[in-house]
Amino acid sequence: MSGTTLTDWLRAGDDDRLAAVLRARPDLATPRPANSTVLATRAATRASVARAAEGLDTFTLAVLDAFLAAGADQEPVPSGAIDLGVPPERVSAAVEQLRLLAIAWGDDDGVSLVPAAREAGGLFPAGLGRPSPGLDGVDVRAAVAELPEDERNVLGKLSEVGPVGNTKDAAAVLPLAEAVTPIQRLLARGLLTRVDATTVELPRQVGLALRGDTVVMDEPVPRTKAHKAVDSTAAGAALEFLRHMQTLLRMWSDEPPQVLKSGGLGVRDVRKLTKALDIGERDAVLLVELAVGASLVADNEAAANPEYVPTTHSDLWQSASPANQWATLATAWLDLPRLPGIGGLRDAKERVLAPLSEDLRRPVAPLERGRVLRVLADLRAGTGIVDPDELAALLAWRAPRRGGRLRDEIVRWTLAEATALGVVAHGALSGPGRALLEEGTAPSAKRMAEVMPEPIDHVLVQADLTVVAPGPLEPHLAARISEVADIESAGSATVYRVGEISLRRALDAGRSAGDLHELFRVHSRTPVPQSLTYLIDDVARRHGRLRGGATASFLRCDDPALIAEVAASPAAVALRLRRIAPTVLVSPVPITEILDDLRAAGFAPAAEDAEGQVVDLRPTGRRVQAPVRAVRRTAPKAPDDDQITDIVHTMRAGDRAADSKRGRSVTAAAGSGANTAETMALLQEAARAHTTVWVGLVDAHGVARQRVLEPLRIGGGILEGRDPTTEEITRVPLHRITQAALVDPSP
Repeated sequence: MSGTTLTDWLRAGDDDRLAAVLRARPDLATPRPANSTVLATRAATRASVARAAEGLDTFTLAVLDAFLAAGADQEPVPSGAIDLGVPPERVSAAVEQLRLLAIAWGDDDGVSLVPAAREAGGLFPAGLGRPSPGLDGVDVRAAVAELPEDERNVLGKLSEVGPVGNTKDAAAVLPLAEAVTPIQRLLARGLLTRVDATTVELPRQVGLALRGDTVVMDEPVPRTKAHKAVDSTAAGAALEFLRHMQTLLRMWSDEPPQVLKSGGLGVRDVRKLTKALDIGERDAVLLVELAVGASLVADNEAAANPEYVPTTHSDLWQSASPANQWATLATAWLDLPRLPGIGGLRDAKERVLAPLSEDLRRPVAPLERGRVLRVLADLRAGTGIVDPDELAALLAWRAPRRGGRLRDEIVRWTLAEATALGVVAHGALSGPGRALLEEGTAPSAKRMAEVMPEPIDHVLVQADLTVVAPGPLEPHLAARISEVADIESAGSATVYRVGEISLRRALDAGRSAGDLHELFRVHSRTPVPQSLTYLIDDVARRHGRLRGGATASFLRCDDPALIAEVAASPAAVALRLRRIAPTVLVSPVPITEILDDLRAAGFAPAAEDAEGQVVDLRPTGRRVQAPVRAVRRTAPKAPDDDQITDIVHTMRAGDRAADSKRGRSVTAAAGSGANTAETMALLQEAARAHTTVWVGLVDAHGVARQRVLEPLRIGGGILEGRDPTTEEITRVPLHRITQAALVDPSP
């Protein structure tokens, strides 16, 4: 059996193996490991091993658990000693996966595990408890078959939900004759193990017997079904979602909802939205989360009473094409570090989790969405999952330690949200959704534009004052129709209704009766009913008889002659003064500007408050801008192939330096770097003698490194040397060298 350490195994492997380990566990690459010893030390830490184990599937975890049971974390165990009732090739493949993650190492005749694997693998991998020595050699299946029904039910429950259970009947292990409850009898029979006075554990042998003598589970295969209208259905859902978003922006432009004191959106505002849009609460939460996530809405936190208000970006978004609007929202959803699905639920303290609050933040949410969508992407185009629960079971098998208690719910929420957005339809990934996942935002917008129905330039006006749009309208026409009519029902064909209120809204926007007649005459494929013509004329005749306006400032004077003089002065034109009464002038210009200009023109005006008292409007002093919020920093990205190659070369050089036998050495004085006479003399001596030196240095990342070099040139603050193994030329700043030593050529 192999007795090598993880460090020895990593050093003995080729560069491809080291690169594969760094790709599989990118956390090991930050900061850059100086050599294989540093890499092996990091790979064996508990936190890093636990992170790597989260991606292991149920079978690989079962293999890991079997090796732990055999003591592979203490001494090498032959792969052939692991009997899980499956072909040896499956076990070998699982071991190779563990080697790829540097959790295991060694040949098949002696596999070793890092000690941290016992903790990181979880207490009960594959849902099985620890073995009970008292059951060795016992026919557990026969013993279980002879149990009364109440005792079998207890064992079955523990087998389903986990091997550990809490009970009041574990105070002591009683003889079978004195045992009363099912748990007491099972403890007496040895089919349960007592952990403490309130905890029992299902032994591994019993769990195996209940599962049919094996923990090995083949990957579940969800049922699938082919569909022909995936893209068209997705396009319809996307248009509907865009309509809801536009309505939300319109509503919140008129009446922005307030931000709760604890943060987030109140229940009343969510219900108001669901009623206005005729959607469910979960859909409303997704809508508001994406509105903020896509920067279409933001809270004006600097205000005394913060509100959620549409941003300037929302104007640009609304002017974009429907396909680009969809791509913006879909991309925001894919990267959203939040779980809209838990909005409106209650936490452990029965407190409502408000939408848009910090309670919904989950940084792992994009990763979990990606896992769901990648399963759908592996299916043939147009093929969808029949049952979301089966997809949840598949993902649970592939990563049983990931997702927490909401693991299965996240799968269902992701499918529901993706369906509402048009990323998924009929359980299948749509063409635009696939482009979004594999190519990015711009290609997905192009693909969505291809599957969306062509905008139409006409409507059908009915005698009952309804206007039917048999498809998506051109943006300009849609805006004009929405201005003059209210949406009554939406879908593949949108039905609008014209009424007095909607007509008055169009007239308020500056439209005339002639404009409205022209709109319906030009764009209606059906004759305009006479009732609509009469209604437009009647509303227009009564509209605007009473006028109102806005003003920022006024001037008043008891002397009409002075008012007339001011109104006739040249300054009145620039100040946009308008006389509304013999003694009153109004203007949209701020009062301070009016007072300054009139004083410059020779008048002597004064400012007054609401009670008519003279007030001083001079500036009170300089002001500073409110501080800007700190930008949230994202997690560092995994190294790319070029960076990994460079890291591997650095580690190999560090290994060679660590193995070299050093002779006479010089250490730089603290705070003086390497620019000392002794260090320079040693390097120059090695250059003249064409011998190699061991160099200790601190690289640009602040990481201590070691190199063995043959000095070629020293000057200009640079040591230029050749790696004696790879012949690679390296340039090292002298101020980064902390120690140098001649390499002893003797073996």
